[in-house]
Formats: sequence, C-alpha cells, structure tokens
Amino acid sequence: MLSHDHHGNALSGASHSTAEAYSQAVSLFSLYSGDPVGAADAIIREQPDCVMAHALQAWLYLLGTDPAGIPVARHTIEQAKALPATERERGHLAALSHLAEGRWYDASRVIEDVAIENPRDLLALIAGHQLDFFTGNARLLRNRISRALPAWSPDMASHHALLGMHAFGLEENGEYALAEKQGRAALEAAPTDGWARHAVAHVMEMQGRHDEGIAFMRDDMANWTQGSFLAVHNWWHLALYHLELGQIEEVLALVDGPITGGAQPLMLELVDASAMLWRLHLRGVDLGDRWERLVARYQAAWSPGLYAFNDLHALMAFIGAGRRDLAETVLAMQPIAAVSAGDNAGFSQDVGYPLMRAFKAFGEGRYREAVGLIRPVRHITARFGGSNAQRDVIELTLIEAALRAEDEPLARALAGERLVAKHESPLARLFAQRAGLAISAAAAC
Repeated sequence: MLSHDHHGNALSGASHSTAEAYSQAVSLFSLYSGDPVGAADAIIREQPDCVMAHALQAWLYLLGTDPAGIPVARHTIEQAKALPATERERGHLAALSHLAEGRWYDASRVIEDVAIENPRDLLALIAGHQLDFFTGNARLLRNRISRALPAWSPDMASHHALLGMHAFGLEENGEYALAEKQGRAALEAAPTDGWARHAVAHVMEMQGRHDEGIAFMRDDMANWTQGSFLAVHNWWHLALYHLELGQIEEVLALVDGPITGGAQPLMLELVDASAMLWRLHLRGVDLGDRWERLVARYQAAWSPGLYAFNDLHALMAFIGAGRRDLAETVLAMQPIAAVSAGDNAGFSQDVGYPLMRAFKAFGEGRYREAVGLIRPVRHITARFGGSNAQRDVIELTLIEAALRAEDEPLARALAGERLVAKHESPLARLFAQRAGLAISAAAAC
C-alpha cells in the first residue's frame, strides 16, 4: 500500500515517516523558508526509493537557475527514472527532464497537465508557477493557480501557498485589489510565507504606495527575514521603495547589508544586486567598489548563455565595473545561445540580445543607439522572464537614455507615461521635471 502526502497524493517508495518528511519539505518550499534542499537530501539518504524526494531535489536545483545545480539535478532525475513510479510522479520526472535540457516551455506544459489531473499536488503547482515566472507567462501565472483553488479549502495544509501564488499571478495581470486581498489572507494564515509577502510588496510597488510599502515591510521584519531564502529579494523590494522616494542612503545601507552581505549568494540574489546597483547608477550615485565586488561573485557562480535574463544582469555588473572584456564575452555568447537547442534561444534572440547591446551602448555613452535598441522590444520583454517590477529597469534605462540623448519629444512622452502610472512617485516627478513636462496636468489624469 502506498503512503500519501498531506494532500492525498500517492508517494512511491515512501514509508509513512518518509511521506511526512516529504510533506514537511514541500511545506518549507511553499513558505520559501528553512532548508528544503537539505530536507530532500536527507529523505533520499534515508529512503532512496522515494521518487518524489528526487523530484523535489531536482526542482529546487533547476529553479534556482544556478549553473552548478544542473548536473546535480540531472543525476537525481536519472536515479528516479529507474524507480517504480505513479503516472503523476512520471509526469514530474518528464517535466524535469525537459527543464534540465533548457526546454522551459515543454516543462511548463507537462507539469501543467500533472496539476490539471492532480490539483492538490502542491509541488506541481509551485514548480509550474515558477516556470511561468521565468518564461514571463503572466496569464498562466494566474490561471494555473485559479484552476486548482476550487480543489482546496482553508483547513488544508499549505492553503496559504495557493493564495500567495494566486496573489502574485493577479498582480502581474494588473488585478491589484484582489491580489492584495489574497496576499494578505495568505499572510494572515502563514505570516512567514515569503512569496505572499513578496506578492503584496509587488502590488504596492506597482501602485506607487512607497511609504506604505516601507511600513508594510519594516513593521513585520522577523517573519520575512528569519530563515527565509526569499529574504534578499524582499529586502530588494524594500530598497525599491526607498529608491523611488530618493532615499539613497537607506538604499545603500540595504545594498551593503542584506542584499549583498551573504557569504554564498544564490544566482537570483546576484540578479537583485545588479538590478539595484544599475538603478543607482542611472541616478548618478557613486558606487565605489561595489560593482567590482559583485563582478567577482558573478565570476564564481555564473555561466553565460543559459538564461538571457541572468545574462543581462551579469552584463550590468560588468558595464558598471568597466570590465569591457567580460561584457564582450557575454555579448559574444548571445548569437550562439540564439541558435541553441533550448528555449533560451528565443529568450536571447527576441529580447535578451537586443537589450544587452542597448545596455552596453548606454554604458559607453551612446544613448541614441540605446534608445533605438530598447524601443522595438520594450513591449515584449516579458518573453525573457522576470516580473513587472524587475523589468522596470528596462523602462528606467530607456527614459534616462532619451533624456541624455536630448530626444525631447520622446523624453516627454516616456516621462508622461510614467507620471500617469505613478503620479505619487517622486522619481516619476523628477523624470517629468527633467523632460520639461507640466506635472500638474499629467498627474491629474
């Protein structure tokens, strides 16, 4: 007789105690808390025939987008394929096999079908949600969770995770009121849910509620900072609020502290560091040796050509540090990536490579060229992943490039667009002033 997880999903090769340990590990993943990787490793050592422990380990390594995780994931996938498994478990392994080879869309479709057949498979929902984020599929980011919600009830373990994921999907589709409601309900049920916290933070960022966002994050810091592997990203969101308000010293303190202070940063944390330093660079802030220190971390952990979104952020660091040699290496890799077998070929060809050329042009003072490269792709940048808030760095670079190129009509148009969207934002008002825009008229719209 098969053991089952907390949501009734059969677990091949698992004893009752193993099923409990697996459920707890997935619960940690749903909270973005603790050490689910270590928990999966412990289960595999104790009961190596547990297929879903292997699947959990592989998802965690691959979704981190760290190049070093790929061979580990491939090994555990191959181990699991040799074990007896249910159809649901084989679906996980098939999706993982696609992802390990860079076939993001195939992985998404396979795990989507797993969740359709098994709407209470929490790991399938989390993994699919993350794939939607990395491929920029905002509609599915919301709908994948909407489909599953009717199969869940508030008394079920980890119900908060469904609400938190739904909140983020709603936010990325501009449904801010419901997104905040779902996110806050998730936090009421599980105050340490880092993803739900992040979803509400996104809502406030998109609505320009920066003072409120600072209070929201700072008033409950223990629940989202202690033991959370999403803490750096949530610190990044706090820094965004301060940056919009022009509070540069607060931003630098966060950059030097929790955003870059970790001993062994994850790849996604390096992306956060690049994104924040580039925003400061656009504001003309003296960053000292921060770029150089970040470059050293990239060199220890990153490889070009695997994921264009990460490559663009590595390029930001290399440009900021004046490392033309490393910047050229990134750019030289993109035509190769654009004809590779995996889906990153499209990420790079459609969006990543034009943006990398644009950011390099900006870094070298060729602002009109930067404008010309960004404008054709600015409305399709979701194709290479990230959130609306993360991709805003592209919009900020375009506005700054238009201002520095002295393209007055375009600068006014872009500044006006931003001011209407974020009329309370001091940064939006600063852009408008620099573009010679009548703030009172635009802000009243």
